[in-house]
Amino acid sequence: MNAEFDVVVLGAGAAGLMCAMTAAARGRRVLLLERAEKAGKKILISGGGRCNFTNLGCSPDRFISSNPHFCKSAIARYGPQDFISLVEKHRIPYHEKTLGQLFCDGSAESIVRMLLDECVDAGVDVRTGYDVTKITRTDRFLITTNIGDVSAPVLVLATGGLSIPKMGATGFAHDIAKQFGLPITTLWPGLVPLTFSSDDLALMRALTGVALDAVVRCGKQEFRENFLFTHRGLSGPAILQASSYWRQGSTILIDLLPGADAAHFLVDRKAARPRAEAQTVLAELIPRRLAEALTERHLTTGPLAEISDHSLEQFGNILNNWQLTPVGTEGYAKAEVTIGGVATSALSSKTMESKAVPGLYVIGEAVDVTGWLGGYNFQWAWSSGWVAGNAV
Repeated sequence: MNAEFDVVVLGAGAAGLMCAMTAAARGRRVLLLERAEKAGKKILISGGGRCNFTNLGCSPDRFISSNPHFCKSAIARYGPQDFISLVEKHRIPYHEKTLGQLFCDGSAESIVRMLLDECVDAGVDVRTGYDVTKITRTDRFLITTNIGDVSAPVLVLATGGLSIPKMGATGFAHDIAKQFGLPITTLWPGLVPLTFSSDDLALMRALTGVALDAVVRCGKQEFRENFLFTHRGLSGPAILQASSYWRQGSTILIDLLPGADAAHFLVDRKAARPRAEAQTVLAELIPRRLAEALTERHLTTGPLAEISDHSLEQFGNILNNWQLTPVGTEGYAKAEVTIGGVATSALSSKTMESKAVPGLYVIGEAVDVTGWLGGYNFQWAWSSGWVAGNAV
């Protein structure tokens, strides 16, 4: 393969497909190169195979970045409703699940097929199974692959971050960005289960499989969703959300009885049912296994009548403000996203083009913009891909 194009997009994931089809629809000769054997592999596994493709509540405050304002322009110009219109154009049935999350009724395959159909209609040259081995630049970018060389005045990096390496994720985009002098912020696995040690881990292992609705707080952020005990610590939506804000050495707080005053509840039950045990009455509100484990750990056994109000109040405070210190995360292998990336200070928020290297664009997860769980990261991929596609 030896050819010249107007635009070469590296990475046929969500951002790369959107960018390629948008640029080609404007008459650009676009080559889309993907290292894997098929396009959209992470799209296919997302949302339990149904692709949580956007969120109706998408707003800039639900994205993490060194510059919290950077994502505003792209999302304002191409928002959730724009992508929904594309989905409806292709007659893909979808539904809202919870918290504004939109999923396909059927398979995520329909989203990949939609994007590839748009690429074909626009004339994008899509090549899979191509491994880029070298990139240089004079007046054009020269991209050397295992099959041949291509060149273009515009190069778009859309190969994602480090999350889920078994799907082929690498730091390629970051490496190429650094090669051309673009700074990279600190990288961290996000939307990832948290791990624990010692007594906390022993408790959690004994409760593996127990899940419940709770409020999980980390710093100034709090999330009310389910969380889950695992053999390594804690997981579930509320924990994944909090993990993006957690850093080594910090704590998380869990309210196991959101909306209820646990101390007041226990003291009231003591007056009404003095012979009942704390774990029995607590099991009215949380799973029995958890009620038993926590009362055994934090409260003397026996009837409520034999436990002082002060002890019940202290235990209630723990139930509403259970403080835990994770020792780590399950890493990029289980992380849904990579926190950090190419520094936004090096890019135009309107076009995603490098300020120092004309013709070099970075989009999607490779950029230091990370969304909450629930379709936000896909929306950033669509938005950043669209603005770049309209600028190249």
